[in-house]
Amino acid sequence: QVQLVESGGGLVQAGGSLRLSCAASGRTFSSYAMGWFRQAPGKEREFVAAMIRGDSTTYYADSVKGRFTISRDNAKSTVYLQMNSLKPEDTAVYYCTATATLYPSTYYSRTYSSPGIYDYWGQGTQVTVSS
Repeated sequence: QVQLVESGGGLVQAGGSLRLSCAASGRTFSSYAMGWFRQAPGKEREFVAAMIRGDSTTYYADSVKGRFTISRDNAKSTVYLQMNSLKPEDTAVYYCTATATLYPSTYYSRTYSSPGIYDYWGQGTQVTVSS
């Protein structure tokens, strides 16, 4: 069982920055593919960013590309989401997610944005961007 604990959310003005952290339990963190999703009130959960295991290939939603950066520190079993140039439409609960399933990279490259491929979810952290 993998536990994910997010932190770093808060209230920020438009144009500001936040860095979210997600600490994971488990002895094989480096083998997990990690992702971030978000859910705004009244909307479905949507993909934000993901990082495949090993080669650190990253993926981003078009809406955050160039503003957000996902990274990981395997020594600390932690994945980060650096969010810059924040906009009011970025307001949401942000969820960290992970899969320990060793999908082939060719499969993951087609499915990384699907919530269904992830096995574990954090409790979420609120990010509010004021205009």
